[in-house]
Amino acid sequence: MNFKNFLTPAALLRLGLAFTFIYAAISGFIQPENWIGWLPEFIRSGTWLNAFGVFEILLGLWLLSGWKILWAGLISGAALLGIAIFNLGAMLIVFRDVGLAAAAFALASIEYEKQNKSERN
Repeated sequence: MNFKNFLTPAALLRLGLAFTFIYAAISGFIQPENWIGWLPEFIRSGTWLNAFGVFEILLGLWLLSGWKILWAGLISGAALLGIAIFNLGAMLIVFRDVGLAAAAFALASIEYEKQNKSERN
């Protein structure tokens, strides 16, 4: 295993974001009462929480896969920003999601720069 590739900024961002999504999803399945309040009121039900949990797991696995990371980063950032926007009243807690969204967009930016660099060469 080449640890140099494993410890790149992009790889560390992917691991951190994937952990966040997968942890939240698993916790939501185990203790849904702790998570249902973070969904917008118009879709607040166990069915939607489970669907969002599946989305989070798939997104986490996508980030870990390294496949089409530009899109994975953009979708991750949008999801995290959406959580913050729909929960502005709880900014004391969701301020972290703003930072995580920035990390996801930074990951997308790294991938975008990498793609453009390879196209120029």
